[in-house]
Parts: sequence; C-alpha cells; structure tokens
Amino acid sequence: MAVASAPSILWIVTTQWRAQACGYAGDPNARTPHLDALAARSINYQQAVTPHPFGPFARAALLTGVPSPENGVRNYYDALPNGARTIAHELNEIGYRTAFLGKWHLGARDPAAALVGEAHARTVVPPEARGGFAFWEGFESGFLLNDPWLHGTRLAEPTRFTGYQSDVVCSRAVEWISGASHQLAAGAGPWFAVVSLEAPHPPYDAPAAGVSARSVTLADNVPRGGEVAAKASRELAGYYAHIEATDRAIGRLLATVPEEVIVVFTSVHGDMHGAHGLFRKGWPHEESVRVPLLVRGAAGGRSCAEPVSLTDLPAMTLAWAQGQGWVCGRERAEISMPSVVALPLQCDRAWAGWRSPTRKEVFNADGSPWLSFDLCADPGETRNLSGG
Repeated sequence: MAVASAPSILWIVTTQWRAQACGYAGDPNARTPHLDALAARSINYQQAVTPHPFGPFARAALLTGVPSPENGVRNYYDALPNGARTIAHELNEIGYRTAFLGKWHLGARDPAAALVGEAHARTVVPPEARGGFAFWEGFESGFLLNDPWLHGTRLAEPTRFTGYQSDVVCSRAVEWISGASHQLAAGAGPWFAVVSLEAPHPPYDAPAAGVSARSVTLADNVPRGGEVAAKASRELAGYYAHIEATDRAIGRLLATVPEEVIVVFTSVHGDMHGAHGLFRKGWPHEESVRVPLLVRGAAGGRSCAEPVSLTDLPAMTLAWAQGQGWVCGRERAEISMPSVVALPLQCDRAWAGWRSPTRKEVFNADGSPWLSFDLCADPGETRNLSGG
C-alpha cells in the first residue's frame, strides 16, 4: 500500500501539440500564459520526444512504458490488448486511486467508419479495455473538438456534452479530482489521474471556444511562395487558436489542483505544419517527434537536457509514488514508426532511429539510411547528412 505521504499525481496529455508551440519555448504565435506559469515552476524537459509520432502507437507506449509494436499496437486500428500492463495497474497495486478522463484512442474501432464524427466518438470502450483505471470517463476518438460524447464509470451510455471539448473534459476532471482530494484529506490513499485532451488536433477550422484565428509567423523551414505556405498559414491560425483555448482550460483545471500534487504536461506527438513541405505526423522531423514535457513538484523551476521519451513517464511516475528519484541514464532516445498509416498527408514509410540532444539518425525499414541531422549546427534540419 502507498504510504500516507505519497504524492498525488496528475498527467495532462494533449494531442498534436509540438514542443515549439508554447510561449515559454519562444514561439511568437503561441498564447499560453497558464502553461508559461506552470513552466516557471517545473522541470522543463527541453529534449523530450514521443517514441512514435502517431496517436495510438504513442498512447500505448505512454501508458505501458513499452514501445510499439511490443506493447501490442502495430497498426493504426490495433486496440491496446486487454492484458497489457499499464501505469494504472502499477499504481492500483500500491494503494493509489486511479482515473482516466478524455480521449482514449486505444479501443477497438471500425476501420470502415468515418474518422471524424459520431461513429467513433460514440464507440463504447468496455471496462476490461480501459487500461486498468479504476475510474474511466472518456471517448474513443471522433475528433469532435466541440460538443463531445463521453461514457464510462458514471455514464453508462455515451452522453453528449455541450461546449468546447477541452473545457468539458477539464471540468469533469475537476469534479473527480475535487472528490479525490477530499477523500485524501479524510484519510484515503493518494490519487493518480490522466486528463487526455484532443486539442490542438485537426480539424483546425473548428470553433475554439471564442478564440479567433490570427495571422501567424511561419518557421524558416516552411517553403515560401506556394500552396505549402498558404496551407500552413491557414491551418496554423486555427491551430494556435485551439492552443490558446486549451491553455485556458488547463489553467482552470490547474487552479483547482492542490500545490503538493505532481503535475505533468505533455503531448503524444506534434505536427509538421508545412515544415520541409510536409504536413501532419508520422514523420521523424523535430516538429513531429519533439513534445513538450513539464513536471511540476518533483524538483521544479529548471530546464533539463536529458533525452527523455514518453516511454519513461510510467517509470518516472512510479518512482515519485515510491518517494524515489529518477534519472534518465542514457544518451539518446529511440524513435520509430512501426507501420504506415494510410491516411492523407501522413508519413509514407515505416522507419526507426534515434535522437540525442545533438544528433538524429533515421533508417528505413530495411536498415538503409534515410535522415541524419546535426541538431546543434542545423536545428531546422535543412541539411540531410546521410544523403538518403
């Protein structure tokens, strides 16, 4: 059982939010005052990466600490196996109360159904497929950034909620956390909650809780003068509106979270947004694989250059729960795409490689070189040193 002094822990997990897209990271387009304030009191893992820059693969790795496909998710429509061991199982066993709220994207889905809309948004994730979380309330997918459908422990059937998705999920999370915190004060064990938000995922032109789209400044590695720049400017305007709206929702959530709670903020992957003429994810470039990672409460207020991966979060979290320290202990992080996702604009090949704070090497599925970058001399990845 957990000791009385064990900390409660909150993960806030977003989608498609690349590491660069935060005010504290120096992005002139990002209006993120609440995350900026969180960063000032957190360890900022500036070199953090996703192990797989695509939703289901990354989510499975994030929850299990095991990369894909070893965790059972090889293809886009693979569900997380019911027997997969997650961080929820680990913490349940030492006395934590565990909860998951929001986007799941690891259940069994119908490949023939439309990706965007109610078919997937109303797909029921049965209790045995909820990753071991004692409390679960969310939605499978559907990409409905407004008026989401939720089901789970306290909602027997999918129920539609009016409002911006990030606001709805964070409000429901506040209710659960408030109850869990009161129980903690009354002598119950600590709690662990994952709040999983879909924004700022496409559709980028969806309403963003009243935040208006603004013109943006494009990065230097976005080709100018053609459709790529026009598309990037158009989509990024909506993207940053959703970032601002979701930052506001996160701020409301954090305002209710006790100061002693360890808080993690991250994203499962980024988005290319026209860099190198590419869009969406699956690509091994920085815009796709680097993610924000803030940790408040472990030892805050500093930057860290360790090559942390989202696969490390379960081990980090278990260490905090047991009152232990955690050290990265390696010089580079593995990155890969185990399969091709046959959706428009996504990466066109399976690949594997690694990234350190100074170097990136990427190989095709047959082991031949594809990409090689000196990240110190060429942070925009404009010169491929492999010739691939």
